[in-house]
Amino acid sequence: MARGNQRENAREAAAKKAGNVKNKTTMSGSEQMRNKDEVARIMREKQLAAEEKKKAEAAAGGKK
Repeated sequence: MARGNQRENAREAAAKKAGNVKNKTTMSGSEQMRNKDEVARIMREKQLAAEEKKKAEAAAGGKK
């Protein structure tokens, strides 16, 4: 079972190369919620703008 050891050594080496950095957020729970709400608001605005643009194109295309 030498391969098991080889895999473990490879995992350890990869972890060292990555610097053992995990993707931890530095924001608190309330900050994350606020950020999430802000992103959702921006996306809703973009979706409304896209829908209005489609309606305008459809209306312009129908009048020709």
